[in-house]
Amino acid sequence: MLDCILKFDSILFDFDGVLADTEPIHYQCWLEILAPHGIQPSWDFYQRECIGISDRLMVERIATPALFEQIWPRYAEKQALFRHKLTLKSPFHSETVALLAELAPNYKLAVVSSSGRTEIEPPLVSAGLRGHFQAMVCGKEAGELKPAPHPYLRAAHLLDAAKPLVVEDSAAGEASGKAAGFEVLRVASADSVPSRLREKLNEG
Repeated sequence: MLDCILKFDSILFDFDGVLADTEPIHYQCWLEILAPHGIQPSWDFYQRECIGISDRLMVERIATPALFEQIWPRYAEKQALFRHKLTLKSPFHSETVALLAELAPNYKLAVVSSSGRTEIEPPLVSAGLRGHFQAMVCGKEAGELKPAPHPYLRAAHLLDAAKPLVVEDSAAGEASGKAAGFEVLRVASADSVPSRLREKLNEG
């Protein structure tokens, strides 16, 4: 049960690693793209250095300039591979699906992600979740990416929200939410979101 006295008027969710358990899928896609170039970052490295930043910056971090010129043109291939993998298995935990249905009547909801809309909206539609969200801010739709405040400020503006709560799993996302002046709930993984968020919303 959620507290009837609401501290927040809206909840702004990151997508990858928060709403959807997609980071392992992104990682596996990148491994397939990078393998012919002799680059195989560990999962620990990927979690530490590659989550919450743009894909271009990620490739710049893990590749030499010469290899970057070979890898980056394959980005569309990586995106297509990711979309295909999402058709094989839903990335949404059942507890998260139930949570969104519980939240939607009481809060304005938005998705705020550095990933492109073509990677985010189709799985939300397929899972029947798109209707819960009154706004989406994807990729560079707000101008600068996280950790700049622009994505979260844009989402709050679209919702006409005065007291948003940001839910994030990355340092860049947390910095973005805080720079926007909003309270941030930092989570460790997508499967922890339902319990952590309920606890947060029911705080006195």
